[in-house]
Amino acid sequence: MRLVVARCQVDYAGRLTAHLPMATRVLMIKADGSVLVHSDGGSYKPLNWMSPPCTFAEEVDDEGVASWTVTSKTGDTLRILIEEIQHDSSHDLGIDPGLQKDGVEKHLQELLAEHPATLADGLRLVRREYPTPIGPVDLLCRDADGNRVAVEIKRRGEIDGVEQLTRYLELLNRDPLLAPVRGIFAAQLIKPQARTLAEDRGITCAVVDYDALRGLDDPTDRLF
Repeated sequence: MRLVVARCQVDYAGRLTAHLPMATRVLMIKADGSVLVHSDGGSYKPLNWMSPPCTFAEEVDDEGVASWTVTSKTGDTLRILIEEIQHDSSHDLGIDPGLQKDGVEKHLQELLAEHPATLADGLRLVRREYPTPIGPVDLLCRDADGNRVAVEIKRRGEIDGVEQLTRYLELLNRDPLLAPVRGIFAAQLIKPQARTLAEDRGITCAVVDYDALRGLDDPTDRLF
């Protein structure tokens, strides 16, 4: 990545035109070919940019004034006229491992597999990712009476998740060795419409406290 802090003017021409008057800005040229123009305000969004694939051309006139022309595959252009460069450096950032999200469904599934009784008293894990003809249900458990319970886990509980669990239950209950199988729809947040649909179909809803599962929620720290 190349980082340039410069006093510059930026003009975009394409489906519309845009003009940034002369001012000090940060110019970023990334390894993927994209070019971004940032100011010291405006949150995280660039003032203007050109996404790859694009071509980059840098010229210096007889008076020493530099200009960049960035052209997209559709012919749009971003022309950056540079009056003064205050900083110019290049950095090899290497391969990025990608964003690792905390609290996603996989983590919730792992935690609930370790602590199924947080969903219902006496619940015990039989197997994670129990297979059905249309895909695996997240957890298959037994309740205190020995009956099977299918648990579908979502970060946000919406109608689609209830429909998914309904299809799993229909298939699981066709197996005489498993039936009867009831369902638990577990999520950090369950929308009212999803809760209504689930309860109408005899599915229990369980709101999951992710921090409590990880042991980060200390009840002694609460005021209420």
